Amino acid sequence: METLLWPDDARKPEPDAPTLTQFLPQNSGGASVLILPGGGYESLATDHEGVQIAQWLNARGVAAWMLKYRLGPRHRYPAQLHDAQRAMRMIRSRAQSLKQDANRIGVWGFSAGGHLASTLITHFDEGDAQSNEQIKRTSCRPDFAVLCYPVITMRDDFAHQGSKKNLLGENPDSELVELLSSQTQVTAQTPPTFLFHTGDDAGVAVENSIEFYRALRRAKVPAELHVYEHGEHGVGLAQSDPILSSWPDRLEDWLRLHKFI
Repeated sequence: METLLWPDDARKPEPDAPTLTQFLPQNSGGASVLILPGGGYESLATDHEGVQIAQWLNARGVAAWMLKYRLGPRHRYPAQLHDAQRAMRMIRSRAQSLKQDANRIGVWGFSAGGHLASTLITHFDEGDAQSNEQIKRTSCRPDFAVLCYPVITMRDDFAHQGSKKNLLGENPDSELVELLSSQTQVTAQTPPTFLFHTGDDAGVAVENSIEFYRALRRAKVPAELHVYEHGEHGVGLAQSDPILSSWPDRLEDWLRLHKFI
């Protein structure tokens, strides 16, 4: 089931209006995950970083929601973050009616979607208590995060330049660059995080995951990082690779450790 994210979009439809697609498991364990596919903030890999991820989660009793968020260059920051925050609020506000646990809702992002996920877990709020809309009154803080070969920094040392340009435009202000360099935004309130990357990723440097993991460690946030020596960028679940295909097992172990499945 696909739902428009913003009420105004139903009155004034746009071809790129953000949507949230629901995938419910046959036997639910109560947890839910918001999926953010990658694509450099200019496209979305909704198959191997979207639908396949939802199917993997459903097989383990986890409800999944795939977000088609707004993209550059037409849409710049903060449109993407607003979409992710809205999606998280929607999932949490509907949890009770779907017999899901409102305190076991995570976010799973890939590449640029990993950057959006890292932004969501470092820029959240508890909702607007004065709002007349239930969704707006709901917290957008994820309870956990999974970041796969994520773009993390917007600093030039390890930034993925395509994602940076599509999100922030040409020559963004230095303060905005720092704000969107997620390794600088981690606090003790950042939720537990699992990271997966490959050492020779030619698309997004592994230092992105390493620096974020180090920031989580400094803030004493529970975290686990798995770096495989070899592997291309954008592998998803890596089902055709006899070595990389073991990484989802490590994720499943971590999710069980934290009782998310």
